[in-house]
Amino acid sequence: MKIKKAVVPAAGLGTRFLPATKAQPKEMLPLVDKPAIQYIVEEAAASGIQSLLIVTGRGKRAIEDHFDYTPELEAFLRAKGETKLAEDIRRVTELLSLHYVRQKEPKGLGHAVLCARDFVGEEFFAVMLGDDVIFASPPALQQLMEIHEETKGSVVAIMEVPKEEVSRYGIVAGEEAQPGLWRVESLVEKPSPSEAPSNLAIIGRYILSPKVFEILQETNPGRGGEIQLTDALNVLCQEEPVYAYAFRGKRFDVGEKLGYMMAQVEIALGHPEIGPAFKEYLRKLCRSFSPHPDPLPLGRGNWNKELPEGERELE
Repeated sequence: MKIKKAVVPAAGLGTRFLPATKAQPKEMLPLVDKPAIQYIVEEAAASGIQSLLIVTGRGKRAIEDHFDYTPELEAFLRAKGETKLAEDIRRVTELLSLHYVRQKEPKGLGHAVLCARDFVGEEFFAVMLGDDVIFASPPALQQLMEIHEETKGSVVAIMEVPKEEVSRYGIVAGEEAQPGLWRVESLVEKPSPSEAPSNLAIIGRYILSPKVFEILQETNPGRGGEIQLTDALNVLCQEEPVYAYAFRGKRFDVGEKLGYMMAQVEIALGHPEIGPAFKEYLRKLCRSFSPHPDPLPLGRGNWNKELPEGERELE
């Protein structure tokens, strides 16, 4: 059976981006001209997903509004002759069937997935984490769906990470069944480098058996006092086949500042409207950039835009 449903947990507080996320969802932070979560929804649609559930929380209404119709805005744009932009805005609302449910308490990723139980029912489904923006052809989720069709089991996306970074991820151990594909024997959430069974890190794309809901229902809070999806998968792989697949593509962790800025730069460089000018700006900046020793005081000073060769000074 083909995977038709996907779940996007989006109830996190976004504390790593405070104060920017004090009054707006982290998932709505823009990557050039699209919010991060739109890249996830577009990947789901491109992979053949028909229905997608976004697990939200308090203060996340902007996500629902973004994927809703805006007749007044579309009419305004058409009246100005910006028909293509109006069509692009409408297209976003019609990518697939969108649904929402609230995670009322921040109990962790495992609990967020459990909130999707009624939506999913008794079929295999996808989970896509909004912090992982992946550019790939075919889409990363589609790659996992193809592995699922071949193996009939659950599949998690993985990538190799430096040993010193394993404590940031769920880590898998298993036997390589074929190049790039492992039969999972165990998983551990954020182990220390000395405890990690490998350097194969789980990235935010999953195809999961509905059996995981029964396991999550009985899973006790783990690392960080939260219900960890990795802990449930560690039980699942003892009962059903679970595979780990090294997807092909480029992944950005937009849930932390450096990864977010790296994604901004690369998306901007490839943007048809601003790409060439931005590339030239970066070239000039790299030749002349000298960081100011102190942050710009709030409400004081401004950047001199008249200086040549990208050089900047505080007035």
